[in-house]
Amino acid sequence: MASMSANHGGGSSTCVVELQERPFQSASSPPSIKLQQPERAHSLSIQNAPSRSGSHYSLRSSQEGQLSRREESRRSSQNNDPVEAQLPPNTAHEKLQQWNSPRVNIARSFACFFSMFIMGANDAAYGALLVYMEEYYHLTYIVISLVFLSPLVGYTASALLNNVVHLKFGQRGVAFLGPLAHVIAYIIIAVHPPYPVLVVTFMLAGFGNGIQDAGWNAWMGNMANSNEVLGVLHGFYSLGATLSPLLATSMVVSAKLPWYQFYYVMIGASALELATCLWSFWTADAAQFRAANPKDSNSNDSRLWEALLRMPAARVTWLCSLFLLGYVGTEVGLGGWITTFMIRVRDGGAFASGMTATGFWLGMAVGRVVLGFITPRIGEKLAIMIYLPICMGLELLFWLVPSFLLSAIAVALQGFFLGPMFPSVVVAATRLLPRHLHVSAIGFAAAFGGGGAAVFPFAVGAIAQSKGVQVLQPIVLALLAVCWFLWLALPRMSKKKE
Repeated sequence: MASMSANHGGGSSTCVVELQERPFQSASSPPSIKLQQPERAHSLSIQNAPSRSGSHYSLRSSQEGQLSRREESRRSSQNNDPVEAQLPPNTAHEKLQQWNSPRVNIARSFACFFSMFIMGANDAAYGALLVYMEEYYHLTYIVISLVFLSPLVGYTASALLNNVVHLKFGQRGVAFLGPLAHVIAYIIIAVHPPYPVLVVTFMLAGFGNGIQDAGWNAWMGNMANSNEVLGVLHGFYSLGATLSPLLATSMVVSAKLPWYQFYYVMIGASALELATCLWSFWTADAAQFRAANPKDSNSNDSRLWEALLRMPAARVTWLCSLFLLGYVGTEVGLGGWITTFMIRVRDGGAFASGMTATGFWLGMAVGRVVLGFITPRIGEKLAIMIYLPICMGLELLFWLVPSFLLSAIAVALQGFFLGPMFPSVVVAATRLLPRHLHVSAIGFAAAFGGGGAAVFPFAVGAIAQSKGVQVLQPIVLALLAVCWFLWLALPRMSKKKE
C-alpha cells in the first residue's frame, strides 16, 4: 500500500493505491500515476477520492480485475496436460546452478556420475560377453543380436513416460525407477534364464538406462559450464564402459567363470546406485520440478507434443534425435562388435581382442573429459564439424589396413573424437529450445538415440549372418557421414549466459 497527499485549493485528501498485477485494460489512468512497465498496468482501487470521476475509476478497475481473474481461471482449466497446471513462463534472468552450488548438488552430481558409470558398464558388457553368450545358448549371429534390439522397447517406454514421471514425481521418481529397473534386470540375468526371458529382461535394463539418461542430461545441460559438466558426466559413462569389458573378459577368460557371474557384480553396483540416487534426490519432488520448469502459458499442448510437433522446436528436437540415433548406433555398434571383429577378422586372441574394446571406451572417456574443455572454446557447431571427418578418416584406416595393432590404435582414437558428441547435442538442445521443453526434448532424443544402440548393432548381426562381421566397417562409416549432414542442418547457436 502506498499513500499520497495532494493539495486542492488549500484542502487535502488521502489517496490509497493498491497495486495488483493485471493485464492492462483501461486506456486512461490518473495523471499522477507513472507506469514502470509499458506493456503491463496495475489495477487500482482509490479510497477517499475528492471527485466522482475517481469513484467511477475505482468501480471500473475493480470490475476489470474480477474479469481478468475469471479469464485466467478459464484459460488454466483448458490445459490439456493431465498432470500439471499452466504456469507463467519464467521471464526473469535466472542464475544457472552449478555442480557444487547449491551444496545439495554435490551429492546429486556424484549420484548422476555413478548412474552413468552403471549405464556404460551395462552397454559395453554386451560386446564383451556376446561371444560367450552365443556359445552358451548355441545361437546364430542374428538371434544373439536380439540382446541389442530388445532394449529398444525399454528406451521407447522411457521416452513416452519421462515427462510424466518428472511432472508427477520429480527427479525423485527418476532416481527411484531407473536404478530399480537395473537391480531387477541384473538379478534375473544372473540366474541365466532361458534365452527368450533374457531378451525380455534386457528391455527392463533399457528402460532404466533411458529414463536416467534423459533426466540427468537435461538437468546438467542447464548448469553453468554445461559442456565441461556434461563431459565429466559422459566421461563416467565411458569409464564404466571401459572397465566393464575388462572385468568381464578377465572373469570369463582368466578366471574361467561362466559369463553370467559378471552380473553378480552389476547387482551390487546397481543396489548402491539405487541408495545414492534416492538419498540425494529425495527432496527433488514434482513441485520443485514444476517451479524450476514453468510451462509457457500460451500453449495448451503437452510438453512432449509441443517438442515433437510444434515448429520451430520440432525441427531442433528431431534433428538432435536423428543425430543421436546415428551417433549412439555408431558408438554401441562399434563397441559391441569390435571384440568379435578382432577375433574373427583380425585373427586376434580372445584377451587381446577384448582389450581392444577396452581401448575404444577408454579413448571415449578421455575424449569426453579433455575435449569437453576444448569444444566450447572452438564452438560446438564448428567442433563437431571437425571431429566427425577425423572419425571418418580413422574408420577408413581401421577398415582398409589389415593390421591388428593399427586397428586397435585407430579404434581407440575414434573413441577419443566420438566422445564429446553426445554432450554437444545436449548443449545444443538447451540453447535452441525453451527451458520448459528441455526434459521432454532431451529425453525423447536420448531415448531415440538408445534406439540406435539397439537397431544398428542388431542390423550388423543380421547382415553378418550371411556376409560376415566385416560389414561393421562400412555401416559405421555411413552412419558417421549421415551424422555430419544432420549436424549441418541445426540452426546457429548463441552462447549460453552463465
